[in-house]
Amino acid sequence: MTKKVPLRQCVGCGEMKGKKDMMRVLKTVDEEICLDITGKKNGRGAYLCKSRECLTKAVKNKGLERSLKMSIPAEVYDILEKEFDTIETE
Repeated sequence: MTKKVPLRQCVGCGEMKGKKDMMRVLKTVDEEICLDITGKKNGRGAYLCKSRECLTKAVKNKGLERSLKMSIPAEVYDILEKEFDTIETE
């Protein structure tokens, strides 16, 4: 029997993809927002495809804000973009 792959929906483009193919944006207990590369940290998570395009869409359609149930200041998006850059270059 094949193992079931956990699927998650991208808050940017709305596509369903495997959990391993996506980035997890996390809201911690302290209301901080960061990228969770391991996918194991505690907190409320929202998933994004590993493309800048989806991050841009998520900003436009407020997908992250809906998923994390809070308003997100612009500087947080800037930090996320910088973190995205480090991941894309690896």
